[in-house]
Amino acid sequence: MLGLGCTVELSQLGEHIRKPIGVLLAAVCQFVLMPLIAFLLALAFSLNDVAAMAVLLCGCCPGGNLSNIMTLLVNGDMNLSIIMTISSTLLALVLMPLCLWMYSRAWINTPVVDLLPFGPIILTLCSTLIPIGLGVWLRQRYIHVAEVIIKVSLWSLLVTLLMLFIMTGTMLGPELLATIPASVYLVAVLMPMAGYTAGYGLATLFDLPPNSRRTVSLETGCQNIQLCTAILKLAFPPQLMGGMYMFPLLYALFQAAEAGIFILVYRMYRKEVLHKQDLMEDDDDDTNVSYKRMKEEDVPFDSTYGAVIVSDPNVIVLESQDGAGSPTPV
Repeated sequence: MLGLGCTVELSQLGEHIRKPIGVLLAAVCQFVLMPLIAFLLALAFSLNDVAAMAVLLCGCCPGGNLSNIMTLLVNGDMNLSIIMTISSTLLALVLMPLCLWMYSRAWINTPVVDLLPFGPIILTLCSTLIPIGLGVWLRQRYIHVAEVIIKVSLWSLLVTLLMLFIMTGTMLGPELLATIPASVYLVAVLMPMAGYTAGYGLATLFDLPPNSRRTVSLETGCQNIQLCTAILKLAFPPQLMGGMYMFPLLYALFQAAEAGIFILVYRMYRKEVLHKQDLMEDDDDDTNVSYKRMKEEDVPFDSTYGAVIVSDPNVIVLESQDGAGSPTPV
């Protein structure tokens, strides 16, 4: 979060406040689309109350930092990506508890819903704002320090993701894997995929350019898994949640894998299709005059009025056809 704050420029932030398309998209994607997708998947697969709460909590979380790296890899709109991540984190202070309260009504009076800790959730969200504010301050006062922090944060995030995958493979042993229902695995696969698709569709509906559509897609499907895991561990007793503590790790695994496929497909499309289109446009350009074209369109020179001769590099003269008279300077 400190690195995320270091990427913020107040001038760009003011522009997005005057034209709040990024804030609007962040609110719709993170607190309308994703909670609704999580809710519908929990109902469709008839998850029990514990699994449903883990899925809902993940769906109601704000956007994660992974989306910023993924946006960079698909040549997306980085300003839009950053403002959406920050906006969703700020809006989560109010909208995340509200979404959890609304969608948990389907499992009302169950033990896990009665234990739903809105106070700790808000405190956890507030704690994420402190490093963001510190990063914004560093950006304004010590820009060189902020640039170093950004680079360190990107590398540390990549290392964290790698460690997360290793820990997931280590912690999800055969015994723990057996306690997680197959329906939960399907939800973990389908939820980020549905988020990416819904985000791209929403950006298309807003008639955004292609790079912004890719950005909104990744911002929608990539959730703040660290926040989700922290809330699960701080708020619910282990004997109640059981293997559902692992759902954020499963989601992180599949959201990264599906985003990687998205990036690979985009790279192949850019290399094969867009590159060929650029070459075709160059060939069809009317302003591209080649020697061959000039030869085809060449016409006989009419020398009725004489010929142009150059005897002095600084003077061009016109000599009549019969050679009579003196050359006329041009």
